[in-house]
Amino acid sequence: MERKHDRKFVRTFFTSPTAVEGEDDSAKMIRSASQLRGMQAPDVWVPDNEDATAPSMRDEGADNIVEVVAENGADFPGEIHPRIVWHRDSPETRYQGFKHMLKIADPEKGAIDHIDGFVVPEVGDIDDWKKADEFLTIVENEHGLEEGSITMSVIIESGAAEIAMESLREEIGKPSNNLERLFLLVDGEVDYTKDMRAITPTGGLPPWAELRHNTSRAASAAGLIAVDGPYDDIRDIEGYHERMTDNQSKGMLGIWSLTPGQVVEANRSPLPPERGSWLIDADGREVELTPEDGTQVYDGNRLGLEETDDGYVLRVGSEELELDEEQLHEELLDLTSYVPSMNDIVDSMEEFEAAKEAGLGAIAMEQSTTIVIDGVAVDIAKDRMWDEATYQAAQTPITLFQDVYENRPDQHDDLVEMYGEEVVERATNVG
Repeated sequence: MERKHDRKFVRTFFTSPTAVEGEDDSAKMIRSASQLRGMQAPDVWVPDNEDATAPSMRDEGADNIVEVVAENGADFPGEIHPRIVWHRDSPETRYQGFKHMLKIADPEKGAIDHIDGFVVPEVGDIDDWKKADEFLTIVENEHGLEEGSITMSVIIESGAAEIAMESLREEIGKPSNNLERLFLLVDGEVDYTKDMRAITPTGGLPPWAELRHNTSRAASAAGLIAVDGPYDDIRDIEGYHERMTDNQSKGMLGIWSLTPGQVVEANRSPLPPERGSWLIDADGREVELTPEDGTQVYDGNRLGLEETDDGYVLRVGSEELELDEEQLHEELLDLTSYVPSMNDIVDSMEEFEAAKEAGLGAIAMEQSTTIVIDGVAVDIAKDRMWDEATYQAAQTPITLFQDVYENRPDQHDDLVEMYGEEVVERATNVG
């Protein structure tokens, strides 16, 4: 199958209403969003002519998209993918979405030159995906555009759509469709919860870890990009980070952003950290150690360490362990882990590349530090074997960085400020 898009990753999917009722300028929200730059600007901006815009304002919303994108789209640093109305069970809604796409994509209006694709919500089984694709093909032919030049992203908001993702590898590339235009698979957990008739005691959303895994798996299998749905509590930055960290462990590096503040957090989250950090398992709670004079200090009451005449006593919660020096070293190795910085990852990759040039298939890389608990200092060191598989796994965050650097020149200054010019230069060349 042939990818119709160049992006390897999308970190941020930012929606904004296309028309606001009762305002002198109903396009004020998308006009403002079109002027975002740097870390506040998303990888994908979605002028939202569906849920974010009142039904009575959607015709005006389509006009606003044309006006604002024609005026400001050339300077917008991310991709632009308007969301139109669609519904698997409503021919009337699908037709309305088709008419809006026809209007927005009219070359004489000037917006389509800056629009990369459309987002189609509320899709159903694979035949419904094909209907949306066919409408886009008609739009392209109607306006003399190359077939497949407009990408299509879908929002997974039903059990039928989730099952349809399993058909993508077989369906994409058939001569009877243009599904190669697919770009993003975006989870919409709110409507998915409604479609599944799910109930929770608090009325909140279930975590839907299976949906997120299935979407990420389908995107990987079909050469697409997976994006998680919106995180509604916009003040809960810690919860937003936890959600993104969980997503990233599933291979889903993108997330819906509802505010420019969330965009900044989501743009930065999947990038490698600016500095490395040591973590310790403090009786079931992972805690970051504090760097201090070349050591890593634990400051808390869940762990304790005392040196005795015979060795050491390590306290973990309410349990006390009497250990000799070697046993203590092994216990602390089990309790600690290291989060590498961008510089650490680049160093390791460069070292492995040099070893490979010298004909070595695997090398050992040492991680060492001094842990201080209750004033007692203990040196620890561990070796990690690097082979080609380890190297390829480490390359994912670097490939993400390189994709960002190539596609978002407006963020170059931010990246240099984060990592330093020397590290940025090496990171763009390694691999």
